[in-house]
Amino acid sequence: MSGLVFENFWQNKAACEDAERLYYQKLSGCKVDNLTSGLSASEEMALMQKLGALEVENKQLKKVTDDLKALVLSLTARVETLEGGKPSGGAKSAPAPAAADDDDDDVDLFGSDDEEDDAEKKRITEERLKAYNEKKAKKPKVIAKTSVLFDVKPWDDETDMDAMKDACKSIEMDGLTWGATKLVPVGYGINKLQIMCTVEDEKVSIEELGEKMAEFEDFVQSVDVAAMNKI
Repeated sequence: MSGLVFENFWQNKAACEDAERLYYQKLSGCKVDNLTSGLSASEEMALMQKLGALEVENKQLKKVTDDLKALVLSLTARVETLEGGKPSGGAKSAPAPAAADDDDDDVDLFGSDDEEDDAEKKRITEERLKAYNEKKAKKPKVIAKTSVLFDVKPWDDETDMDAMKDACKSIEMDGLTWGATKLVPVGYGINKLQIMCTVEDEKVSIEELGEKMAEFEDFVQSVDVAAMNKI
């Protein structure tokens, strides 16, 4: 039966469309004739069901539209609150091009005074650094020195101690300065030679100096460092 009704409904599609049109005219307040004129009972029932479904759908769409409108208003209020209450209307956004114009005015095509100030600061810094380096270069450098006392022992009591002293002091090295000497008895008539000297640490090796004195084998049996002090 439902298939027959469906078939009859679409066989009278033009009549249904006219009835639907008249229905909406009635909803708008227009005076119209009987909506179901010319339709059978089954067609009239199907038409009324369709119109009822359309009315329900219309109400649902209206509710969805109202909900969406309320949501948009709520979101708009939140955005305004987050932006500090500034209006978000299109009329208020017009000054933006003016701001761009202001930015263009700030562009200095020929350079600014800041660049000149930076160059001047750099020049002053370089001059001060140069003056500091020159002053530091003129300041006398502290030279590290060591005072050394050598014990130079002879072979026996017959060794010529004056010749041994002269041989040792004949050694010349850059940064070496000889000092006082004296003979110190060690026993059995034998004396040892104590000889003072001052050396610059960067120029003279104390060990090397002792080896040079020990090379005078005709006089020197051994050379030892008795004492040394940093100056």
